[in-house]
Amino acid sequence: MIETIKAHIEEVKAFQTDTKEQLEAFRIKYLGSKGLLKDFFAEFKNVPNEQKKEFGQVINELKTSAEERVKAIQDALENKEEAKGIYGDTTRPGEAMNIGSRHPISIVKNQMIDIFSTIGFNVSEGPEIEDDWHNFTALNLPEYHPARDMQDTFFIQTNPDVLLRTHTSSVQVRYMENNKPPIRTISPGRVFRNEAVSSRSHCIFHQVEGLYIDKDVSFADLKQTLLYFTKEMFGKSKIRLRPSYFPFTEPSAEIDIYWGLKTETDYRITKGTGWLEIGGCGMVDPNVLKNCGINPDEHTGFAFGMGVERIAMLLYQIGDIRMFYENDVRFLEQFKSSI
Repeated sequence: MIETIKAHIEEVKAFQTDTKEQLEAFRIKYLGSKGLLKDFFAEFKNVPNEQKKEFGQVINELKTSAEERVKAIQDALENKEEAKGIYGDTTRPGEAMNIGSRHPISIVKNQMIDIFSTIGFNVSEGPEIEDDWHNFTALNLPEYHPARDMQDTFFIQTNPDVLLRTHTSSVQVRYMENNKPPIRTISPGRVFRNEAVSSRSHCIFHQVEGLYIDKDVSFADLKQTLLYFTKEMFGKSKIRLRPSYFPFTEPSAEIDIYWGLKTETDYRITKGTGWLEIGGCGMVDPNVLKNCGINPDEHTGFAFGMGVERIAMLLYQIGDIRMFYENDVRFLEQFKSSI
C-alpha cells in the first residue's frame, strides 16, 4: 500500500494541464469527498502498527503535494486569463500616461542657454566648491578687500581657503586660464551665499553669467547682446543700464527691463516704476584679464550675470522663491516643457 501511495505522489508532481476542467478532475480524484486520499485515510486502521508511522507520513505527503499542485496550476491559469484579457482585447480603453514635469529653474536655465547659443556662446562649467583665488582674488578682490563684504560666504571650517562659490564668475576665471581669446562663453550653475531665507532671497540660487573677450570689444557690443537676450526671453525691447559697482568690471551697470504697469502684479513687482532689475554687467577689469594670463593691452571684454530664479519668478508670476525648493508636486506639475 505504501508503494502505491508513493507512486501517486510521483504522478501528482508530474501532473500538467492547460484547462480548468482537467484541473478540477484532478482535484476531485485526490482531494474530493470520494477521492483517493479519503480511501487511503480509511485504510489507515488496517495497517500494522509498525507501519502506521510511515503510512501516515506518505499519506500526508500525498495530500500536501496534491494541494500545492492544484494551487500552482490554478494560479498559472488565472494569470494567463488575466494577461489575455488585458492584452488580447483591442477594444479596451488605453491608460493615460503621466508626462513628467521639468523644474521651472531647469526650464528657464535651458531657455537662456538656447538664446545665447544662437549668438555663439558655448557653455562652461566648474566646481561648486572653490578656492579663494578663483572665487575672489583673481576677480580683483584681494584679501581684506572691503568689496568681499558684498557677499556673505560659506567657508569650509577646516580650510579657510576653500568655500562654496558665491558666483559662477569663478568658472569664467578657470575658462580664461585654459583658453585663449576669442572667448565667448556662458556659465550656468548653482551658487551659495550665507543669507537669510525669505520670500525674496535664498541661501542657494542659480546664475547664468556670460563672458566675451576679443579685440576691440566695446560697451556697445554688451548692450546689443543684452538687448537681443531680453527680446528673445521676455519679448521686451526696452532696457536701461544704470551705473553700478562690481570689483571685476569697470565700468559696471545694473540691467533693467521695462516690464510695464498693466496689472496690479506689475505694480507690485516693479514697485510702481515699471522697471525691473534682472542682473549686472560691465567691461572686464584689466586686472582680471592680467590675473588670468590675458594681455589687457590687446584684448577687451564684457561680462554679465543674471539670476535664474528672478527671471523664473517674473515669467511665471511666482511670488515666493522658497517654492522652487520645497519639491511640492502640485507646484511642479504646472510646468511642462520639451526643453
